[in-house]
Amino acid sequence: MNRIAGALATPWKIRSEVLRLLCLPRNIAAFRFNGITWGKGWKLHGVPILQCHRDSVVTIGDGLGLRSSPRSNPLSPHHPVVISTRLPGSSIRIGRDFAMTGGTLCADSSITIGNSVTLGANTVVMDTDFHPLTPEERAVEPDRGTSVPVVIEDEVFIGMNCIILKGITLGRGCVVAAGSVVTQSVPPGMLAGGNPAKILRELSRPGHVRAVPAVSGR
Repeated sequence: MNRIAGALATPWKIRSEVLRLLCLPRNIAAFRFNGITWGKGWKLHGVPILQCHRDSVVTIGDGLGLRSSPRSNPLSPHHPVVISTRLPGSSIRIGRDFAMTGGTLCADSSITIGNSVTLGANTVVMDTDFHPLTPEERAVEPDRGTSVPVVIEDEVFIGMNCIILKGITLGRGCVVAAGSVVTQSVPPGMLAGGNPAKILRELSRPGHVRAVPAVSGR
């Protein structure tokens, strides 16, 4: 009875679940068409955009949660989740229990994401500049910007509207504050934020007291 009352109190969740089930066959077919094995416990609200090069690799662990529908999250994604591997040999490898609302994963070389990672609404992770920096290079190869792999370790939480740029490593358990542009790697267990993002403080875990390290360059 309590479950029924709870469901009736949040009718938008009922609608979202019905739409998720209706989209299920289309999503399974789309992932299989792009060579991505469908995992256990996946829940996809709405239909993501998959742009996977035939000679690239995309692997995703069990427990995936993607929210591409604006009504599936009160933060309302600006567009569906985009998963893109643009070149031969590029890869996106994601561990278990990954969650993402809207936003983009785009790899020319590689993006590696560990277990239990959450990306807030509309966050973009890209390992490429997309375009060269100089006019002369753009005139010759306009779409061949520099690409350096991105690594996001286990238990990382990234707030909404963040941009994670090429060559970044986000250490295990770190947190990136909403609206940040990350241009340098973040050590494990740290809170980073800003544009460009800086280390703000060390995160403490329940039952532990940690000293806040001095941060230079503030």
